[in-house]
Order: sequence, then structure tokens, then C-alpha cells
Amino acid sequence: MTTTTENLAVTGAVGAAHTRLEGRDKVTGTARFAGEVPFAELAHGWLVLSTIARGRIRSVESAPVLALPGVLAVLHHENAPRVNGDYPGPLGPPDPILQVFQHDRVPHVGWPVALVVAETPEQAREAAERLVVRYDEEPHDVAFSAGRPGMYTPENSPTVAAETAKGDLDAELTASAVVVDAEYTTPEEHHSPLEPHAAMARWDSGRLEVVDSNQGSRFVAEELAQLFSLDPGSVRVRSEHVGGGFGSKATRPHAVLAAMAATVLHRPVRVVLTRRQMFSVVGYRSPTMQRVRLGADADGRLRAFDHQAECLTSTVYEFVERSANFGRPMYDAAAHHTVNRVVPLDVPTPSWMRAPGEAPGSFALESALDELAEKCGMDPIELRARNEPDVGPVSGLPFSSRRMLACFQEGARRFGWADRDPRPGTRREGRWLLGTGTAAATFPSGVARSTAAVTAEADGTFTVRITAADIGTGARTALALIAADALEVAPERIHIKIADSDFGPAMIAGGSMGTRSWAWAITAAVRELREQLALGGGIPPQGIPPQGITARADTGEAVMALAKKERHSFGAQFAEVAVDVASGEVRVRRMLGIFAAGRIVNPLTARSQFIGGMTWGLSMALHEEAARDQASGGHVGADLAGYHFAAHADVPPIEADWVDDPDPDDPVGIKGIGEVGIVGAAAAIANAVWHATGVRHRHLPIRPDRVLLAGTAPGGDRDA
Repeated sequence: MTTTTENLAVTGAVGAAHTRLEGRDKVTGTARFAGEVPFAELAHGWLVLSTIARGRIRSVESAPVLALPGVLAVLHHENAPRVNGDYPGPLGPPDPILQVFQHDRVPHVGWPVALVVAETPEQAREAAERLVVRYDEEPHDVAFSAGRPGMYTPENSPTVAAETAKGDLDAELTASAVVVDAEYTTPEEHHSPLEPHAAMARWDSGRLEVVDSNQGSRFVAEELAQLFSLDPGSVRVRSEHVGGGFGSKATRPHAVLAAMAATVLHRPVRVVLTRRQMFSVVGYRSPTMQRVRLGADADGRLRAFDHQAECLTSTVYEFVERSANFGRPMYDAAAHHTVNRVVPLDVPTPSWMRAPGEAPGSFALESALDELAEKCGMDPIELRARNEPDVGPVSGLPFSSRRMLACFQEGARRFGWADRDPRPGTRREGRWLLGTGTAAATFPSGVARSTAAVTAEADGTFTVRITAADIGTGARTALALIAADALEVAPERIHIKIADSDFGPAMIAGGSMGTRSWAWAITAAVRELREQLALGGGIPPQGIPPQGITARADTGEAVMALAKKERHSFGAQFAEVAVDVASGEVRVRRMLGIFAAGRIVNPLTARSQFIGGMTWGLSMALHEEAARDQASGGHVGADLAGYHFAAHADVPPIEADWVDDPDPDDPVGIKGIGEVGIVGAAAAIANAVWHATGVRHRHLPIRPDRVLLAGTAPGGDRDA
């Protein structure tokens, strides 16, 4: 079998717009999500979370609850099955929150302390709300601030350095004709996917079967096997339909709890998290404090580049929001320094959230670039063009391709950028001040080992099996188009089966690596199948007698053999805003994003992905902000009433498009599009608000009260 990267013939499926294969099932309710799949004798678990931020569980008074109608069990640290916590997880050491009910320690508000299992969800909820848990409370610390005690630089990971440096930063700043030195902040933000996290577990013929809402069934299966000390083949995880994930749906404690309860009760158990519970249990984006220092010559050429980012993590597990990483492939300077620092607090562990690092990092750096352009008296796009690197500024590696300037050129043409008066505060329409802004976007383009199998069926169709995950992105449809082109048949002859851990190892839906990794495995399996079918006369038309031939592929060796390069998707974001300084209201009137993100497999769903990311960037700029009460350590308004995000009325016409940018080292030319759409969007809006009002808003979100406090300074520049 060969797994070369030689591009396959194109027959027209890839690149043409196709509606989702599962679209009809979703809009008619036929598609079943993890919380909806029926099972005989199904019991229901309801999670109980801690109400203190730090301390120990003194007692769980379960006896009164067990006497309630329908209650089957109350699991907690004194009676729950023991699990293994010492293993290398698929994405690193396991988060201790997966080792639920193993001790009496409470490290934050919202830590799982008990699970009530009953015959119905209503009975389980009532019993859980009646359960009394007593604590020995200890002082806690949830206050996040810049440079606070305990802040440290984490160790380098095998693939990502916490700190990079070259040149003499102080000397280059001193020698610079123009300097920007500013601090930016972003708040705690939450994923809030439409579908809550849910999992059902049962034992079937000595095998643990789990139906879960996740971003990678094989990863979850492997982690559950490790936790329960099972042979990997003894666990099967399925996740056919997922209603959004955005990084939050890796292995989470609800799946572990369902497996625990099923083991104790010897019957299927389902655990569904509430929206409020999701704010504490499934991760979030850490707040950030960022300082950006840029030094440049009078013509805008950078001499000094310094991006320092700080975030928080929990006291039990280190997760770093690597905001300073954004600029490493973007802009070069004689002195170039980036560092990420983290402080442990008595809070839940943050996690991956759409464009982790790049989303908050781009807000700070792309805002600072806009400030530098203003001080240099330059157009912001010209400033970026003047600092376009030939190779990776930190790595020194060549780019696989880099068409960021093409994105800016096309975007500027379509947005009407040339007609922009650069002076702030000069455009007015009634009570509204108008402004436009722009920012760059980038996100790494990675690929990971995956396996796939393709079978030539008796009726002339082909079945593809791969442990991919479609979390609402249209991945199922994209993979069918890729298989059709590789086999040189119509897409209607392709049957795609995904999200079953039995199909073998595969990359999760995350890091904008899913479709690229899965497509590579599918094209390799198709190549092997074609070689086998060639012995029998080639690919069969419909109606041919049974073939029964299956080919499998594993891309591990091919992925490892990839030449080292800077591999990224790029983009240019444009926004126009209207600001009413009397009410503080900010309205985004239009947005445009132009992206260079590899070969676009399905324009219909790809455009939807870009627009979704840009909408999230708008929401990040103007709305999203989780507030934590310092006294209790818990959230204020941990629901979709208290946590604001952009509603339909907040979203203007958004246009997303792309320039041609196939990756020459990928069998299909894919780079990845899931995350780059949010990157830079908040900065473009913030830069547009400055252009409208003359006031820099360096702290997100740009709330009405902040606009009112800042007022306006046409022709000047004040910080809000």
C-alpha cells in the first residue's frame, strides 16, 4: 500500500456546492443526537456540583434521597467505582476532572460531587436538588490580574514553545522612530454549543458501549479504556450527530459518570448536562491580559516586536491560552519576542475554544498594528504589506503557501477600502458615527495520523468507514465528495459511515485538522482499492456483480514524512460599524472576510463555516463576557440569559469568500477552515470603532457603558 501525496484526478465533485447529506434528517427531526437515542430500561443520571470554591466534602447525605420515588443510586467519592488516573491520554495527561468521585477534595465551584440516578430525568433532577452535601470550606482565590503573584512561564511542549526570542529588544525599541506600547484584555468566554453534552453508557456482551456527543469517538474510547483499565477493544463509542462543539466536546466527565453508573446498576444510563453545568464542567476560554510593544522606523518597517500574554488555569491541571503565538508566523522584526504566562487559581480548567490562542491574540496584535499604522501615518493594509515576511519569522522555515496579501487586495477592492477617509470621527449619519477597520487572520494548518477503509459493494456503490466527527461543519458531505473524486464516480455512489470508534484511529474534529487528516486517509485507501480493482478490470459501474473488496489505509508514515514548513491558512477581515455615543450602542453594519485556506471542498458549507466564525468574532467584540463572583468563586448568570452573545438582530450582512490557495503537499490541497474565520474579526471591529469615534477600545467586549465612559475624541486617540 502506498500513501504518497501525489494529487488525485479531479472529476468535479470537490469544489462544487452540495447540500448536506444529513440535512433532511436534521430538519425533520429524524437525526438522533446523543441525548435522544432510545434504549430499553434506560436510567437517567443528574449531576450534582459543588457550591464552594475550595475545601473538602464532609458528608453526602444520600439516605433521604434514596428513599424518593424512582431513585436508583447516588454515586459519590465514598462508593463510586475506582478509576485509573495515571496514563498518557491521547492529548496529554488526563484532566483530573475525568477522575470523578475519587477523593473528597473540591478545587473549584462546579466540581462534580455526586450523581443521582433515577428511572426518569424528572425524578433524578428532583432528587439531585434535594441532596444535601456538607463541606469544610477553605479560603479561595479566583482573582485574575496582570502580573499577579504565582504567574509563571510554562514548560515548552514537544511542539510549541512557551517563549521565543531573537535580537536585542530594548535596543531596537530605543532605536525605533515610532513605538506602540499598549495593554489589551479579553474576558472569560464560553463555547455554548446548541446541543448540550450528553452520553449514554451500557454493557453489551462484556463490552462497554457509549453513545456520546463528542469531537472524536476513538479518542473518547481510548480514554475510557484507560480510565476503567479495559482492553481498548472492549470499548465502543459512537457519536453520529453532534450539535456543535467548538473544542468543548473532547472526553468529559458526563461520559465517565454514565459508564460508572451503568457498571453499578447493570443497565443503560444516560447523563445530560444542563446549560448551567456546562459553564463549569466542559471548559471555556481563559481571560487574557496582553501587552504588545511594537517599534518601527518612520516608514513602518518593524524593528521590535514584543507580545506578552497572560492567562489563568485551574490548580489541578495546566491549560495555556497561547495568545502570544498568533504573531509568530505573521510579522518579522530584528528583535522578536513572544511569551505566554499562566497563573493557577481556584477555577475550573479552561480548554480549547475555537481558534485557541489565535482569537484573543489576534485582537491584541491586530489592534496594535492599527495603532502603529496611525502613528506612522500609513494605511493599515500598506503597513502589513511592508512587513510581510519571506519565511517564518521565528522558525525560519519556508511557507507551504502564503497568500495573505492577496486576501487584503481582494478584500480591499470588494469592501471599497480605497474610498476610506483615514481620519477618525469624520463620517456621520444622523446620530451615528461611522467607521471601517481591518485586520489579518491566520491559523495553523496541521494534519494527524488517521485510518480509513473503503469497500466496493455489490450494487456498484462504495462504503467509506472512518472515525471522523461531523460537529455541524458538513464534514460528512465533504468526505463523500473527496471519495467520489478519488474514485471518479458520482457522489451518489458513496456511502459515508463516521463517528464509530470501531473504525480505527483518526484525528478529532479540532484544530482545523479534521477534514484534511480524514481526506488524506480516504484518498490513500481509495488508491489501494483502485490497485486491487485494477486486477479485476477497474472500477465497476452500477449493477456489476458483487466485488466484496475492502482496502484500508493508515497515513501515519506519510504524515511523519512531511517536510518541515510553516503551514497556515490566512485571511483578511473587514468591518464597518456605526456608533451612537449618546446611547453607547455599537452596530456592525457589514463584514467581509477573504481567506486563503487551501482547496475549498464544498463552497456551500465552507462559506457557512467562515460566516459562522466571523459572527462569533462579532459576538466576541461586542457581547461575550462571563463574570465570576469574587466572594463565591462562581459565575454570575451562568446561562444564556446572563451570558450575552450576538442575536439575529445583531448580525449584519456578512460576506465570506476566498482566493485560490491549494496546499501542494496535501493529496487534496486542503488546509483547514474551521477556526480562521473568527481570527481577526474582533480586531477589525475594534479598529472600526476607533475609526468611527477616535477612541481606542483595548478591552473586550466593547459594551455600551464603555463607549459612554470613553465618549469621543475625533482626531485624537484615547484609551477605553
